Amino acid sequence: MSFSKKPTDNSSSNSPERGLPVAVTMGCPAGVGPEVALKAILALNNKVPGVIVGDINILRHVATKCGINARIEPWPLHGQGPSTNHDVIYCLGVTELSTDAIEPGKATELTGQASYDYILKAVELCQNGLACAIATAPISKTGLKLAGIDFPGHTEILASLTGTDDFLMMMAGPQLRVTLVTIHVPLREVSSLLSQDLVYKTIRITWEALKRDFGIEGPRIAVCGLNPHAGEGGMFGLEEEEIIRPACERAKSGGMDVTGPLPPDTVFHFASQGKYHAVVCQYHDQGLIPFKLLHFADGVNVTLGLPIVRTSVDHGTAYDIAWRGEADCRSMIAAMKLARKIYENRNLSGT
Repeated sequence: MSFSKKPTDNSSSNSPERGLPVAVTMGCPAGVGPEVALKAILALNNKVPGVIVGDINILRHVATKCGINARIEPWPLHGQGPSTNHDVIYCLGVTELSTDAIEPGKATELTGQASYDYILKAVELCQNGLACAIATAPISKTGLKLAGIDFPGHTEILASLTGTDDFLMMMAGPQLRVTLVTIHVPLREVSSLLSQDLVYKTIRITWEALKRDFGIEGPRIAVCGLNPHAGEGGMFGLEEEEIIRPACERAKSGGMDVTGPLPPDTVFHFASQGKYHAVVCQYHDQGLIPFKLLHFADGVNVTLGLPIVRTSVDHGTAYDIAWRGEADCRSMIAAMKLARKIYENRNLSGT
């Protein structure tokens, strides 16, 4: 099962939007973000044009430390796309950090503020028509907190910056896509947070994104139950009958191809075989454990519902291997490819 249907090839078009780069935010300067951004752009060999939004000093230092052979130059921003010279990587310098001020593997107020500033600039590029999408390298929640930035992560920052109320996190890979009704909450609170409206909204946003962003006609969605065996008719819990099933029926009455609630211990097998285009999960680990089992290296985090396209790597700052040349860039490669694909699908659908 592929990410989406193949869009029409517009490579011969004279449209100026064809050459717009993906804005790749550098993430936390003290993490693996600089390394994976550099490696991914080099590996893609300009098949997906990218510009790093970050810090030239840090990028050049990390390139030297990690043995990355590339010339890193300032991006002039206006009137020039990414270089066609495959040894040159453009960076839009937002900060001018001293390499002595950054300790690899350590989040600080300085790294937290820089991470946030890169996101602000990337959103500005998309809103001003200078980038087609954003692919984000990982940031540190600790760094954000130290900098006094009151957001738990990328998703909430981007929703606030774009004035988006209805948004959702999807994890996408070649075999499996999952979305989450609840995300970063304690497991003991999940049941009390579930509601028919919330489950329905998750299904609806998932459905709309599969059509618009992934180019799938007639998407099929599976919805997980919360309890073992999807409650077994109320024997193991009532959430399925009182909350999840009514939400599924509401979605079906609106013309969506939705099946559920289904037992969580079997649904992912069938979804990974192509029976469903996405699985709506009730809590974080219900969806992320099977997803990362299949897509630990090539999974992509997609924020659904935003007016701009945003994808991200499916890993954290990996402080233990920062600036060592050991970081795997496959998730960033996948994130950049999918960002461009979603951008093209939205253009094809006129949205």
